[in-house]
Amino acid sequence: MFVASFSVAVLSRFGVSVAETSLFAVYVVLCLTFPGVLLIRALYGGSRTTAEEIALGTALGYALEIFAYVAARAVGAPLLVLAWPIGVYAVFLAVPRLRRHYRSRSRATVGAPRWWSWFLALVVSCLVALGAVTFFRSSTLGWPSLAGADLDMPYHLALIGELKNHMPPRMPMADGEALFYHWFVYAHFAAASWVTGVEPLVLLFRLGVVPMLAVLVVLLGMAGRRVTGSWTGAAVALAGTVFMTAPNLYLGVNVGTFTWRGFSSWTGPSLTFGAMFFAPVVLVFLDLLERRRDVGRWLLLGVFLVAVMGAKATFLPLLGGGLAAVVATEALVRRRTPWPALLALGMTAACFLYAQLVLFGGARQAMVVDPLSMMRRTWAGLTGPVTAEPSLASVLGVTALYLTCLAVAWCGGLGLLCRPGLLGGPAVVLTLGMGVVCLVTVLALGHPHLAQLYFFSAAHPYLMIVAVHGIIVLVRRAQLSPRTVVHAVAAGTAAACLVRALCGVRTPLAPGEPEWVLYLPYAVLVGAALVTAVALATAGPLVLGRRGSLKAWAFALVVFAAAGPPAAWFARVLPGAGGTAAAGQIEPVAESAVPRGIVEVARWLRAHSDPDDLVATNGHCRWGYDNPCDSRQFWAAGLSERRLLVEGWTYTATNMGRWRPGELPERTPFWDGERIRLNDEAFSASPSAIRVLGERYGVRWLLADERRVPPGARLGDHAELRFRSGDYALYRVPDNPA
Repeated sequence: MFVASFSVAVLSRFGVSVAETSLFAVYVVLCLTFPGVLLIRALYGGSRTTAEEIALGTALGYALEIFAYVAARAVGAPLLVLAWPIGVYAVFLAVPRLRRHYRSRSRATVGAPRWWSWFLALVVSCLVALGAVTFFRSSTLGWPSLAGADLDMPYHLALIGELKNHMPPRMPMADGEALFYHWFVYAHFAAASWVTGVEPLVLLFRLGVVPMLAVLVVLLGMAGRRVTGSWTGAAVALAGTVFMTAPNLYLGVNVGTFTWRGFSSWTGPSLTFGAMFFAPVVLVFLDLLERRRDVGRWLLLGVFLVAVMGAKATFLPLLGGGLAAVVATEALVRRRTPWPALLALGMTAACFLYAQLVLFGGARQAMVVDPLSMMRRTWAGLTGPVTAEPSLASVLGVTALYLTCLAVAWCGGLGLLCRPGLLGGPAVVLTLGMGVVCLVTVLALGHPHLAQLYFFSAAHPYLMIVAVHGIIVLVRRAQLSPRTVVHAVAAGTAAACLVRALCGVRTPLAPGEPEWVLYLPYAVLVGAALVTAVALATAGPLVLGRRGSLKAWAFALVVFAAAGPPAAWFARVLPGAGGTAAAGQIEPVAESAVPRGIVEVARWLRAHSDPDDLVATNGHCRWGYDNPCDSRQFWAAGLSERRLLVEGWTYTATNMGRWRPGELPERTPFWDGERIRLNDEAFSASPSAIRVLGERYGVRWLLADERRVPPGARLGDHAELRFRSGDYALYRVPDNPA
């Protein structure tokens, strides 16, 4: 109730009416959560908290909604998506054995500590508040301020419009291009818009991600408790997952590699959607290792794997690596055939192949093998704009810094080495295998927009769980008192603050400043940790008594790990965080470049045209970025929910497939010169071009940014003016243009 009230208050503050929030909430509860919970109770036995059951049911509801909507949209009746929850209700009422699932399964309920529910509520509320501060405030729902939103948001909005009106979907901003992308989340938004009547813009910018975050937080807490065996351990792991990023000991902002995308994202909803499905995959698989013949669990695993496949296939190679590690360790160490892991690995491989060959059509989307490319970009961000390529020594040095950051964040996993057996079982092996794949892919692959960082987003929550689990194991084995652990955490926090302040290294480096200073703060931190560990281990038996050496190493590991969170937040909360923006950060659109009237014209077009009508526009470049042209322009497709002959083409498979390292895909010219020439000539009032657009390409509307129409061009002489607002005018192409 606290989370709901807080979320409603925040959403109301940022432009969402209570009626819209209420409609969406009722939709989530009745069409996703409740039918999903009924199925979870029938298929997934075992003990869990009420919150965990609701989260699992909601995740299952999201998955089944996608499958139902794809079928409903394909037959031209999108509201048939409601058939699946209605069908579930009917079956569970008609079948006596299933009717009992309408009552709460109190016998299967785990008694959580009272503070646990409040902790989960606080984490979700913090995420909503963080979204309000970092995203809502800069992405208002009104024009022209809306134009200043993250440039990927209109792209997401355009895909929602495409899924709302077409199946199978295509790229709406460049007609004829297949949609080789993770599009399941847009199908969900489209279904939600059809059922509730809420604008896709409001769903994308405000409402849609909130329940996903709540479900994800609860499921990650469930996974943390499952691995660590501790409510406290689960809380620490969840807090680390939500608030931890790469440690930054510089006075400048975090740049390049010294960060990773968060485990959830308001500007990348496919990541949050995929993470929400992946958590049940991990949980169900771990259960199957113990109950391998449970048909219900295998069915759930298949459903969630298919959902991950279309929501964010990035998770699949990580899961495959983790499952392969489980298979290898079970076969080689325990001398037994790991049939559940083998079957799960086969299912994962099948989903991955289907995703690559069918959903993504074999398109590489600009992802190439380019070892340490991210390190080179990071070096440029740390040292400032340069023309020369960094030397091999510089790249290796930045890689060492990068690995040091990872060591600070996840060093707690070393605590598992003191445990007899295979590091604590399949859960740990699965996660470590995922971590290896994550590290290899990030270091080996290259992408113009650093998309390889999504592998970190996928693995980070589970690596954090293992790190906390290792610390708990080591602290318990060393018998450190809670007071000593608190002292170690305080020492680590103080060390991070002191190292940053005393070293005083600001990035990017000033001209002529030696490169070696970049390594100074991290060398000091690692050196201090090693000296402390060795000194305590040497004096441990004398000063600390029994288990003195183990206590010393446990204390030092906690100190080192505790230096991570404050260092990760320095660039966000402390004075002096200003500096150079991260490599690849997008420059904002100048207010003077934002046109007037596009929202009104696009909405009129949506209301007075057929979803299959094709539109031509003369705007292809981001406003204010015409020379050179930045082709990441998607507002016309996003606001009108119509397909464009050519608007922006950066993210199309054809364009991204042409990309080579050293280039910028957003500045690559459109590949079909004749099409874009005819498109632009039509807005010069060329009757022949207008005729060809209508006859050859099937264009029915001309959406003109009149600031770009040549002086003296009389477009209305050859096409019918239907609506004008501000800088935009909308013309209907005649059926038989002269």
